[in-house]
Amino acid sequence: MCFFRFALSFPTNYSKKIMYICISEKEMESLIKLGYLGLFLASFLASTIVPLSSDIVLTSLIVLKFDLWTCIIVATVGNFLGGLTTYWLGYLGKWEWIEKYFKKSKKDVEKFQDRTKKVGIIAAGFTWLPFIGDLIALALGFLRFKPVPVFIMMLIGRFGRFAVVGFAVHYFAG
Repeated sequence: MCFFRFALSFPTNYSKKIMYICISEKEMESLIKLGYLGLFLASFLASTIVPLSSDIVLTSLIVLKFDLWTCIIVATVGNFLGGLTTYWLGYLGKWEWIEKYFKKSKKDVEKFQDRTKKVGIIAAGFTWLPFIGDLIALALGFLRFKPVPVFIMMLIGRFGRFAVVGFAVHYFAG
């Protein structure tokens, strides 16, 4: 049984190829059993294109009486490093790939770039959001936003998210 299921479609010359990524309940339980290491892995993977909820692992560990601050820090570091990976993957991107695989012209991407510059580095603070956050990190890398301010905002946003979730779980389930 799939706990999470996510489809990625890749256009080819002849048809769409669809790849399903499936995270089973058993795999989620395995991450929880690994404790802090499982939380780090879940947080890292959740910050990439893998459809995984690190919040489930974080919540489970806090309910199991793992140290609250350690959980928040481990989740933040794992998620932050996953976000950096996504940023750098975007940074390695090329205009030709956008045109070829996403069927967008350079002009369309430049319009997007102009709009993105208006919100600037603030957008990096929202890279923790499910699904869209990965796209924001990828876009910030692709558009070559300065790494240090992006990383600082990413870290602040991710820490805030895990602190809110962690303290909420600790308060209501503790």
